[in-house]
Amino acid sequence: MPSPFDACLQPLTRLATRFAEVEGQVVWWDQGDWQAQDDAEAMLDAEEIAFYAEGLLAEGFSFCWQALAEAGAPARPVLVRLYFWQGAAPPPPLPGPDWVVTAEGRHPPG
Repeated sequence: MPSPFDACLQPLTRLATRFAEVEGQVVWWDQGDWQAQDDAEAMLDAEEIAFYAEGLLAEGFSFCWQALAEAGAPARPVLVRLYFWQGAAPPPPLPGPDWVVTAEGRHPPG
């Protein structure tokens, strides 16, 4: 049985392997609001997504991820948002009206 740490990262790793064109976006909880790293250089390639998350989990951050697909093509995720915070768990933001969440995970589980 995988640890809670691995149970969160394994589906993310499988998703990034299956959909090699998916990009990752890091989003931080800061002073009561989610702040996305929006510039193109800050986007993660598929093979970097789980590695990046694992590093911050090892540093003690809490984490939630969501795979997003366009509403018109829900079987093909194109973006993975990585939400990081410390302290009490804030709710992740809802996806916009043109997006659907196709998969998600959280560590610590809750």
